[in-house]
Amino acid sequence: MTQTVLRIDASARRTGSESRKLADRIIERLAAETVIARDLLQAPPAIDEAWLAANWTPEADRSDAQRETLALSDQLIAEIKAADTLVISTPIYNFGIPASLKAWIDQIARAGLTFNYTPNGPVGLMEGKRAVIAIASGGTQVGSDIDWASSYLKHIMGFIGIADIEFVAADQLMVDADASHAKADAALKALAA
Repeated sequence: MTQTVLRIDASARRTGSESRKLADRIIERLAAETVIARDLLQAPPAIDEAWLAANWTPEADRSDAQRETLALSDQLIAEIKAADTLVISTPIYNFGIPASLKAWIDQIARAGLTFNYTPNGPVGLMEGKRAVIAIASGGTQVGSDIDWASSYLKHIMGFIGIADIEFVAADQLMVDADASHAKADAALKALAA
């Protein structure tokens, strides 16, 4: 049984969202004791010059304003640290992830906190966690040459140290909804609790 799940929803729709429905089913399957929910309908702010300056200022030297600038980022990283499993639900918009999910990634990918630079390249610091990504699309086939969402998410999870990554996809819903749902059902049944 999974103890703590961090659920991240990126769909711009609360009602009728296929990716959110998949996440509901994944959470049920995992039988989590605790679920931390982060709905990106309230998207994190895009990083800007003030954020970058605060991030690259040594923690002991940061002003109160810089600490406030990084407060949400710190909270988002704390949520990842508290979780055993991340469940990320996302649609594919125009072959990629929604801007809100990219904004979340920009807030949590921080050197010294979620990864380190080393002479041999970056090393993720969030090891020992699992990610289950619920992904839905109207026409883009997950894993195809035009799918930049799943490969990017897999890369980012690995970048921060999460190597145990599984996808549950309901892709090409506008092409063949029945086949898409059947494929998602099979992936859900194969998902280890």
